[in-house]
Amino acid sequence: MTGLELLGLAMLLVMLGAIFIGLPISFTLLFLALMFGYAGMGERVFNLAYLQTIGLMKQDELVAVPMFVLMGFICDQAGLMERLFKAFRDLFAPLKGALYVVVILTATLFGIAAGTVGATVALLGIMAGPMMIRSGYDVRMSAGAIAAGGTLGILIPPSVMLVVMAPVLDISIIDLYAAAFGPGFLLSAMFIAYTLIRCHFNPKLGPPVPVEERQASMRIVLWECLVGLVPVTVLTIVTLGAILAGITTAAEAAAFGALGAILLVVAYGKFTWRGLLDACYATLATTSMVLLLAVASNVFGAVFAWLGTATWMTKALLASPLPPWGTMSLLLTLIFLLGWPFEWPAIVFIFLPMLAPVAKGLGYDMVWFGCIVAVVLQTAFLSPPVAMSAYYLKQVVKEWNLRLIYRGMADFMVIQCACVALVLIFPAIAMWFPQWLQARRVAARTAQIEYVAPPSSATATLDGPRMAIRNF
Repeated sequence: MTGLELLGLAMLLVMLGAIFIGLPISFTLLFLALMFGYAGMGERVFNLAYLQTIGLMKQDELVAVPMFVLMGFICDQAGLMERLFKAFRDLFAPLKGALYVVVILTATLFGIAAGTVGATVALLGIMAGPMMIRSGYDVRMSAGAIAAGGTLGILIPPSVMLVVMAPVLDISIIDLYAAAFGPGFLLSAMFIAYTLIRCHFNPKLGPPVPVEERQASMRIVLWECLVGLVPVTVLTIVTLGAILAGITTAAEAAAFGALGAILLVVAYGKFTWRGLLDACYATLATTSMVLLLAVASNVFGAVFAWLGTATWMTKALLASPLPPWGTMSLLLTLIFLLGWPFEWPAIVFIFLPMLAPVAKGLGYDMVWFGCIVAVVLQTAFLSPPVAMSAYYLKQVVKEWNLRLIYRGMADFMVIQCACVALVLIFPAIAMWFPQWLQARRVAARTAQIEYVAPPSSATATLDGPRMAIRNF
């Protein structure tokens, strides 16, 4: 190990110590990168920091971040979750464990439209918490269902976490979005299956909704379901459909999604200029935090790589006697443990660039790697001591103490670990959709080439282009 590599290792250890004692992450990264970089390369570190910042500003994917964040805050004001929750509650009222199913389905569909965690957990707590208490639902499972369901928004597209992860891994946001659908919906289904099975064998955990609280008219129930589901479907088509079909970039689709969210607020009669201004302020604060951390971690990572420590770490891990699946399990375990003290932005921007070359060196597909990392990172909201979902929930349901909330989240973390294992053992869970999209894109390009340049033989007629058009 050379002197520069030792200097980089010291920079990494100092960074971890500084963050653990509570210093601001972004400013700590910049200060350490410039200080250790100056010690290792002199004044060139300032040129490196400038070039890294300019290069980051040229990444089109990050333009989508403020639009997706704004779409989430606007959806909160549209009352979309309230409509979804009410519709599902009336639809599944006779079912044992009905409110668990309602909570998870509402969180899944609202996560597609908004992609937020804090607002989703808080709103679910406000709506479902008192109702679960009145209905005699188990506190531990109720808290776990709300907290775990609320975290689905960072995994199921359009997720801000996936938007910022794609350029970090140097992969297509389209492919990463497509890969996240399989594990996202699988995890939602596993949550629902777990609650239904437990309630089937022990109905006291989740009795049906009391008869006096049910909607008597099935016509009204179906109408509420229609009104609640159609806006989510339209918003999903506008955003995700355009991205996955390759019609627009992520930034353009995010802008359409934000506009669609504003139109929903107007359609529901809840639009106010003050609400729009508050959403813009919240978007500005969130986006500034994410992008400042992106710049700081980009500079830190560039200095770390220049000192050679990143290459040394990669070679050391690749030279370990473990088989490839063992090394990958070690990487995922490390990311899981990092999720305890850190939230996902710090892990994506700081640690993922250090670990990604190892996964690439082992021969793993980087789209698959990004997807399984996203599933693991979801535990950052469920694992103490950070466990932001627990604090969001505690703020709105005062009757539940943190100990029971943590115990409830622990049950659902076991399910998440099982989902990670399934994606690790069966990569097709994540890769079937992006591979299908890639095959469609290749077929479309081939058909276009055949149409533009038909066979040049003397007997060639219009039949060649016509056949190409039919294939296209």
